[in-house]
Amino acid sequence: MDDIAALSYEEAFGQLEDLVAQLETGELSLEQSVALYALGRRLSAHCQNLLEQAELKIRQVEEDDA
Repeated sequence: MDDIAALSYEEAFGQLEDLVAQLETGELSLEQSVALYALGRRLSAHCQNLLEQAELKIRQVEEDDA
């Protein structure tokens, strides 16, 4: 897995979707499921952070235009 911090939103979200699909199969061991869940939490946090940064930029642009 690449460094999560270096991923774009689209890349991280795509990897998160892949993890969810793997988890939903029910074919993984408990250990594998826990590891993927932990990775998914990190990907989700990264996506959330990127969305918050984008929202902040939008607010700044709106304030500059006001």
